[in-house]
Amino acid sequence: MNSSTRFFSPSEAARHLGVSAKALRLYEQRGLVAPGRTAAGWRTFGASEMARAAEVVALRSLGLSLAEVARVLSGEANCLEPALAAHQATLEGRIRELAGTAEAVRKIRADLSRGNAPEPGDLPRLLASAKALRIAFELPWPWGGELFELGGLGHLNYVTGPLGSGKTRLALRLAETLPGAAFLGPERLADGCAAARAELEADAALRSRVERALDWLVGEGASRSDALAALLVGLESDRAAILVVDLVEKGLDQPTQEALMAHLRRRGDGARPLFLLTRSSAILDLAAMDGGETIIFCPANHSPPLYVVPHPGSPGFEAVATCIASPEVRARTEGMIAWRPASTGS
Repeated sequence: MNSSTRFFSPSEAARHLGVSAKALRLYEQRGLVAPGRTAAGWRTFGASEMARAAEVVALRSLGLSLAEVARVLSGEANCLEPALAAHQATLEGRIRELAGTAEAVRKIRADLSRGNAPEPGDLPRLLASAKALRIAFELPWPWGGELFELGGLGHLNYVTGPLGSGKTRLALRLAETLPGAAFLGPERLADGCAAARAELEADAALRSRVERALDWLVGEGASRSDALAALLVGLESDRAAILVVDLVEKGLDQPTQEALMAHLRRRGDGARPLFLLTRSSAILDLAAMDGGETIIFCPANHSPPLYVVPHPGSPGFEAVATCIASPEVRARTEGMIAWRPASTGS
C-alpha cells in the first residue's frame, strides 16, 4: 500500500465530494460505492473509492436515478445521452440569459457614454431575477390581518407548523396572491384519482412526462401508487407558473418520499418554484437542504409566520425540528394501489 495515499472517513469523504453523509451512505447501500475497512473495522475511502464516488456524484448531478447510475457504471450508457442532452440545454439556456443581460449592460453603458442616465427601472430589472419576487399581503384568519412579506422564492419552499397553526390557509393565500400560482390539495386523491387519470388520457405530452418521472422514481426506490401518480400529474403539468402543494407526503411511504425529494431537487434552480406543505422529515429534511430552499414556519400561537434558517440555534429551528416527524409517525392507514398511467398502445 502506498503510504502517501490519503484515506478519508465517511464524513470527510462526503465533505470532499460535496454531498451529505446520508447520500454517501445511500450510495453504499445500493452498491454503487464500496469503502474499505481499517484494521479496527472502520469504513474508509482511499483514492480508488473516492474516484468511484466522484463518478457517482457526477452522474447524479446529471439527474440520473440510482438505478440508472448503476447501469452506467456497469457499462450500459444508454441513459447517459438524454441526461447529457438535458444538461446541454440547461447550459445553453444560461448562456442565452447571460448574453441578454450582457447586452442590456452594454446598452446602459453606451447611453452613459452619451450622457444619458438609465431610465427608471432599468437597473432594478437588470439586477432582478424571477426568484427575487417580493410580495406583501395581509394574513388570513386565524391571524389578525398582519402584513406578511414573502421574500425571494427558492425552487423549493416548505410551509410547516403544528396542527391548527393556519399553514393550509397561508398556502391558499399564497396560491391566490402569487402571479400564475395554483393550489394542489388533497382532493387529488379523491375517487381513486379519477381526475388525474382523465387529465392523463386527454394530454399525451403530460402522460409521457409522468411516465418518465415514475420510471425515474421507481429506479430511485419509490413504489408506484395512485397517490404518487396523482401528485406527479400536478407536478408535471405546465399550467401554473408556481405550484402550492398541500400534504405532499399523503399516501407515500418513506422510500417514495425520499425519492420524490431527490426528483424535485434534480430540477435545479431554473425550475418553477414549489411550495410544499408538510410535516414529514423525509420531505423537509433539515440536513439535506441547499441554498435554493426556504422554510416558512407557522407558530402554534398564531403569531405571524417566520422564515427559518435550517441551522441549529437559528430562530425557529427547534420549533421546526419538533414539528416534523418521520414518515412512520406520519403514516395513516391508506391503500397503496400500484398503478401505471394509461397507455395509448393496445
